[in-house]
Amino acid sequence: MLALPIILSNITVPLVGAVDTAVVGHLDEVELIGAVAIGASIFSLVFWTFGFLRMGTSGVVAQALGANNQSTIQLTLCRSLFLATILGAVVIALQKPLLSLCFGLLDASEKLYDYTSIYYSTRIWAAPATLANYVVLGTLIGLQRMRSVLALQLLLNILNVCLDILFVPIWGWGIRGVALATLISEYAALAFGLYLIRRQLRQAASSVTYTSLLNRPGLLSLFTLNSNIFIRTFLLVLSFFYFNACSARLGATALAANAILLQILHICSYALDGFAHAVETLTGHAWGSKKHSHFLQAIKASTIQSMVVALFMSALIYLTGAWIIGLFTNQLAVIDLALQSLPWLILLPVLSVWCYQLDGIFIGTTHSREMRNAMIISSVLFYCSTELLLPFLGSKALWLTFCLFMVMRAITLLQYMPAILKNSADTNKS
Repeated sequence: MLALPIILSNITVPLVGAVDTAVVGHLDEVELIGAVAIGASIFSLVFWTFGFLRMGTSGVVAQALGANNQSTIQLTLCRSLFLATILGAVVIALQKPLLSLCFGLLDASEKLYDYTSIYYSTRIWAAPATLANYVVLGTLIGLQRMRSVLALQLLLNILNVCLDILFVPIWGWGIRGVALATLISEYAALAFGLYLIRRQLRQAASSVTYTSLLNRPGLLSLFTLNSNIFIRTFLLVLSFFYFNACSARLGATALAANAILLQILHICSYALDGFAHAVETLTGHAWGSKKHSHFLQAIKASTIQSMVVALFMSALIYLTGAWIIGLFTNQLAVIDLALQSLPWLILLPVLSVWCYQLDGIFIGTTHSREMRNAMIISSVLFYCSTELLLPFLGSKALWLTFCLFMVMRAITLLQYMPAILKNSADTNKS
């Protein structure tokens, strides 16, 4: 039952990207679909690189909750919010070189660059709110407040969708309206999120001092955890960015077709990631309280459930994939090319479910070094195999190597599981 609210909340996240793509997919120029895809990829690369603000916070808070250590929860919340504010300001300050760097990795047309720049220059101002929202979500997940997570995500994403529809089809603001909808939604969600954790903030205000906030051993421990997750997450989002960059090399039609398929994949991935979030807090709580039997139960139950959902997702894509593609665009060339790659999309939920599940276990137990090492191996294999096969197979190569990437993420993480299970059993209190 713990997983259901967060699965529902996770599904609302990619629906925003789906609506973004759909509202521009029915405008006159195919480049607009690509511009939203590239712009969203840039922000995934820039923002989700700091995903440790969510993952690191949830793991530490879950363990502290299991150990009944309220001071650690308060310190982690304050340190993470402080860090999110600084990083958000840095991202805004460096917005121009960041855009230049990202576009330097692309082989895109001038028109695509212009449209993407409009989207980017508006949405970049959401940086502080986006990163602070990661901290709020991580805190709520760690505290097992999944209904609050659902409420926060619903506000953020439903507001975004409504503003998309208002700003683009109705008011005709085009791609700038898509970005502005996200900007407004992020700050509204932050205000609501801070309200949801007001109790923890009040407790922190009365107990956390400047000295404890900047305590060197505590900061060093947080830095070590976050730096490993930073590297792991950067490589993950870079892989998605690289996927879109390779699609752009194949032309505007290929970029648009793959962007639509990725939107469908994101909906499935976020649903599967809901189980990962649930197992994060359950395994983290069991790890902190040193209860091995609870640790094993969380792994077993969530694995079975996530596999059932993965099979359901594959079946759903098989039955409705062509219809869903038609909802995104009326560009016939884009639809035809997307249908050619649809079989790969049908396979991906079943192939990728294991890496999401294992991510949840490793985040909950704060084994970030192992996550870093596994991602390095998997991403290098993805880049090399794609560069080797892309000239010969085109889009087929991208989807083939992406499937391989997901499988390798699971295989490399599994190598570390025996040591984690042994450690859990050795510290068993149950």
